[in-house]
Amino acid sequence: MPARRGDVVTTSVKDKPGNLPAELTSFVGRRHEIAEARRLQSTSRLVTLAGIGGVGKTRLAVRVAEDSRRAFAGGVWLVALGELRDPALLAETVAAALGLPDQPGRSVSSVLVDHLSARQILLVLDNCEHLLGAVAEFGEALLRACPELRILATSRELLGVDGERVLRVPPLTVPDVEQTPPLEAMSRYEAVALFVARATACLPEFVLTEANCAAVAGICGRLDGLPLAIELAAVRIRAMSAEQIMERLTDRYRLLTVGSRVAPTRQQTLRSCVDWSYELCAAKEQQLWAWLSVFVGGFELDAAEGVCPEELVDDDFLDAVASLVDKSILVREECGEIVRLSMAETIRAYGSEKLRESGDFPRAQRRHLAWHEQLVELAGSEWLGPRQVHWIGRLDREQSNLREALAFSMTASVIDTEPDATARFVNGMYTFWSSCRGQWGEARHWMGRCLTTADAARAEERVLMLYFDSVSAEMQAKLDEAAARVAQCRELAEQLGDPESLEAANYASGYLAVFSGDPAAAVEPFRAAIASAGARSATGSAPSRSVSRVGRQVGGLLGLAAASGLSGDEETAVACHEQILAITTPRGEHHFRAYSSWTLGHTALQVGETDRAATLTEQALRLIRQINDPVMAGWCLESFAWIAIREDEPTRAAVLMGAAEALARTAGSATVTLPYLLVHHDECERLTRDALGIRGYGEAFRTGAGMGVDDAVAYALGDRRTEEPRKAPVAPVLTRREAEVADLVAEGLTNKEIASVLVISPRTAQGHVEHVLSKLGFTSRTQIAAWVAENHKNRQP
Repeated sequence: MPARRGDVVTTSVKDKPGNLPAELTSFVGRRHEIAEARRLQSTSRLVTLAGIGGVGKTRLAVRVAEDSRRAFAGGVWLVALGELRDPALLAETVAAALGLPDQPGRSVSSVLVDHLSARQILLVLDNCEHLLGAVAEFGEALLRACPELRILATSRELLGVDGERVLRVPPLTVPDVEQTPPLEAMSRYEAVALFVARATACLPEFVLTEANCAAVAGICGRLDGLPLAIELAAVRIRAMSAEQIMERLTDRYRLLTVGSRVAPTRQQTLRSCVDWSYELCAAKEQQLWAWLSVFVGGFELDAAEGVCPEELVDDDFLDAVASLVDKSILVREECGEIVRLSMAETIRAYGSEKLRESGDFPRAQRRHLAWHEQLVELAGSEWLGPRQVHWIGRLDREQSNLREALAFSMTASVIDTEPDATARFVNGMYTFWSSCRGQWGEARHWMGRCLTTADAARAEERVLMLYFDSVSAEMQAKLDEAAARVAQCRELAEQLGDPESLEAANYASGYLAVFSGDPAAAVEPFRAAIASAGARSATGSAPSRSVSRVGRQVGGLLGLAAASGLSGDEETAVACHEQILAITTPRGEHHFRAYSSWTLGHTALQVGETDRAATLTEQALRLIRQINDPVMAGWCLESFAWIAIREDEPTRAAVLMGAAEALARTAGSATVTLPYLLVHHDECERLTRDALGIRGYGEAFRTGAGMGVDDAVAYALGDRRTEEPRKAPVAPVLTRREAEVADLVAEGLTNKEIASVLVISPRTAQGHVEHVLSKLGFTSRTQIAAWVAENHKNRQP
């Protein structure tokens, strides 16, 4: 999540799951608001922090959430909505923040409900005001379906949901500007404390003295205690004294008050502060501020240089950007080794207003679209190569900008003049959405809009999109919709008659047959498409699209491998994966190479070649960690468990199964998502339990489940050893309520009967049972009953 005004950056949380950002600057004041918010949380499952822009709602929400962490075993999760423009993607955005990928055959909303229904989670929905209706409906639905869920929202308006409690966030406390308090009393005022803290950060030698005390009090009072305004003023201490800052603010306020007496005072204050900051910028900086406001969710320097007009991108461009950073107009944030720049939403909205006033807004939108189209095209041309990891990271960081550009490409002004733009853009994004992130819902959202609005696009692009949309529908288990797309794709391809369109139609038909349970019928379409692609590659036709063609050929080989394997032709399946490796390995590609290595490793294991299986699985896991695909990483951990039990290492197998299960829960998937592999999972679990016993298996399983992702991967690869499972007393494993539930399960009671006995809801009872299964590493109620019988004397009463 991008940091707001440089105050926070995303960091991992060790003690409990979640994604709260770490504070990089001191948190000032708000004791009363924090206490009141916590009190409201104790009486309501939905609390909204409401207030004007710049009053500090987000920072307060993060602090309240951090202070509430102990109460939420499932973690505290921040969902930043300020950059989201399309309410249709609200569920996808929340799921992404929680790390939940799409699941075939299920809506994102249902996945969210299942994930949240039995977990004690605090969801922080930040900046809801522009999505008010959608957030209200979505939040109410989640709260009704998930009894353990609580929501903390920030908005300029209340959501209007039943049971909502609202805390109006006031400005920071300020001293009386008419009668300045003595120096020793100034620190008790929050606004003064904030000004001093931020001024000292900019100018370490700054101190509050008798000489500047009145000026600082005047600044805080004139700015009405608004944190954003105070921070913008404090940064000027580098070039001005407190008295000079005060003088300039006084003049501005008089002018603004006379100009708009009906505007709310605090809006006047914030507006005057931003106006003042704008006018302190040089003319070029003002232009740059306006032009850079076209970016959503931040940008990198190459994007700024590509989107801004040539007259701004000269020898002084970098100096002007650096000056805007110094003035706190731009916020610098580090994403690994990459530096991104962003604006607070209030600052960006101001710049956008100036851009519209200048008449340059349509031009800026066009340039923003064109640059991001080129970015996606370049990513596609280098996707099957050594820079794949780079491009995955870059497109991840640019998702907000890509969504903005896609939405603009679908407006009438673009479609009328560039009907191909949207289709090219969407088709270019498909590999990212599908291969590496599993964002099938988002892919279908944009493809559906494009197929509806871009009728004038080239038929060749439309054929390709129909193929992509059919596969996406199949991954969502919507076979009727997929079949309709395949029929449209086939009809259009036959009308065109060109080899590439016919290939796309064959790929589409092949995948539909595989997902429909008729793999034998998929073999011929895949063979025909792959042969055609190979023949055209040999003749060197269509060089401009050769890379994407190779990508589709690899996708076809994956389809043929699946169809052949499911049809019993293991030899052809292995040959396909070996051909994929022959294509991708010299190119330095990661994703397809990892998948084929993992598959070949599994095949080697089934014929008893455990050493080769371990080598191929290790290769897959090392590759997949570089592109951060948690689902496939979980598959690899599971495969290592199967290898371990074959090599008579049951403890290692149990640890790896626990790690795979924990990673799958985090990713929102199953450890084994391919049905034909379930038999191997069950066999490994049975052999491991037989070797270790129920108690020993549970201890080893919990050891693995308690590992972080990096530790689990290192353990699987042999890069680090883990301690043997500790022989700790079993009693503390379960809470008192979970122990009660386990006893009732052992007595043979159903979830409904357990709910009646304990006077809780059936859904809560179900959640407790799932927690017991997870903590003990079990998969059935019978195993719980056996565990209760074996460990009854050791459990806490």
